[in-house]
Amino acid sequence: MENLVHKLAQQPAHALLSLADVHAAAGRIMGKVVRTPTLHSQTLSRITGAEIYLKFENLQFTAAYKERGALNALLLLTEEQRSRGVIAASAGNHAQGLSYHGTRLGVPVTIVMPRTTPAVKIMQTESVGGNVVLEGETFDEAYAHARLLEAERGLTFVHPFDDPAVAAGQGTVALEMLTDVPEIDMLAVPIGGGGLLTGMGTAARAMKPGIGLVGVQAKLFPSMYDKLKHQSLPCGGDTLAEGIAVKEPGAFTSAVLATLVDDIVLVDEAALESAVALLLQIEKTVVEGAGAAGLAAVIANRAMFEGRKVGIVLTGGNIDTRLLANVLLRDLARSGRLGRLRIVLQDRPGALYSVVEEFNRHQVNILEVWHQRIFTSLPAKGLTAEIECEARNREQIDLLVRALRNRGYDVTQVELA
Repeated sequence: MENLVHKLAQQPAHALLSLADVHAAAGRIMGKVVRTPTLHSQTLSRITGAEIYLKFENLQFTAAYKERGALNALLLLTEEQRSRGVIAASAGNHAQGLSYHGTRLGVPVTIVMPRTTPAVKIMQTESVGGNVVLEGETFDEAYAHARLLEAERGLTFVHPFDDPAVAAGQGTVALEMLTDVPEIDMLAVPIGGGGLLTGMGTAARAMKPGIGLVGVQAKLFPSMYDKLKHQSLPCGGDTLAEGIAVKEPGAFTSAVLATLVDDIVLVDEAALESAVALLLQIEKTVVEGAGAAGLAAVIANRAMFEGRKVGIVLTGGNIDTRLLANVLLRDLARSGRLGRLRIVLQDRPGALYSVVEEFNRHQVNILEVWHQRIFTSLPAKGLTAEIECEARNREQIDLLVRALRNRGYDVTQVELA
């Protein structure tokens, strides 16, 4: 870190990384990572009002772009560093990329992960040869522990983002995108610590000086947003985009992005969930929360992107299947296809049957029914029934609610935030 700080003090930010560095990284990793496609999405273009081009980095072997930077850093190690091994702190995707390519190259890899890391990422990291150590609740706590182990064991630390070699490897994403689709005139790129946008932005700006560069952060973790915009928004929380949940952005990446990025936008959890669901429903592709951040930003900031040819990186696809199921069901609820109605009834025979008849008349399917007699402020002869149901659209459920109220029932729709 001392060497990096000294380097930053001695050089202008634009000299810290160049298109030549990214091209050199591309040569090193060629044939060892997947050259993923960049494809136009007609449906998402219609929805957003922009021409949307998706870069499918979730098709990498470890299902994330992080392989690129990790491999480039590994290939730059000395023989002594390789024999001793490397260590990293990671929420998952850097861990998998480093472990996979380290094992392939015969380099021992130790990964320190936060205890909150999804199980799928821990298992996948171990399955490709990484030795996983769980420590801390956040990336920053895991990072501090990894630095301790680095000193104790004489390992080489490979930073997930604040390293020019790693950023150069990530920049190869932009090389491929702009080679395949040179008409792209704006990029929407997720930011955690900033390595991906640092590498991509450096390459893209050199190849196409007028290209728009927009960084995207989760609203719960606006660390780079705060740093570059001189804000002090709170940073922390349980975000779907754990891959970009970084409380302290890199010194190197911050310096570069301050000269490159046009803007940084924040996306909330509902937008991230909707983008994950849209990509599965429309593109038939699975992405994690961080991987959907670019699309979430375009949908939430239509005026910024409308009419532009926008490149979006689907940065990773490592999402826990149970979490994915929750996201999809919540999206159905927000769209009105799933509903939950809270209905006050008299506790007597036939009361529920009369309500069910109304569901049948409106062709609304009942999924679950819960009765509450004890924990309620109703009289002893009253109860609350909560009915989870499925319909074609929100209007169908609204018609059902109106019919029930017309028959004298006290009905409340339970809404998602």
